[in-house]
Amino acid sequence: MIKSILLPIDMQHESSWVRALPMARSILQPGGELHLLGVVHDVGNAWVASYLPKGYEKKALEDLKAALQAFARDKLPDLPGVQTHVGYGHVAETIIAMAAKVHADLIVMASQSPDELRTFRIASQGDRVARHAPTSVLLVR
Repeated sequence: MIKSILLPIDMQHESSWVRALPMARSILQPGGELHLLGVVHDVGNAWVASYLPKGYEKKALEDLKAALQAFARDKLPDLPGVQTHVGYGHVAETIIAMAAKVHADLIVMASQSPDELRTFRIASQGDRVARHAPTSVLLVR
């Protein structure tokens, strides 16, 4: 039984949720929990980070949390078991860690053909998540 689903989404790219969200809803057991996850990508380079405004990470996390909560209110008003989470770091690693933290039975996420310009997008991380996740992963195209 699928009682807990983790759905990573990228608030800047509708393609990360437009197909995955209906799929997650359709397989979630009544009364189950849907965990929405947004990830602020770690720039991974101190030199690049030095050009970002002071407090960038904190503000980005706060803004993303507010955007996820608004998304849940707008798109899922009838689903009481929705929880929003934000993470910071490498996208695939953050998704896998959150799945373990919330005890997700399944990770549902969009997938697309990877290319070099989209390596930070949630949907381009599907293959990495599927290979390393401790739980089942459903990639939606």
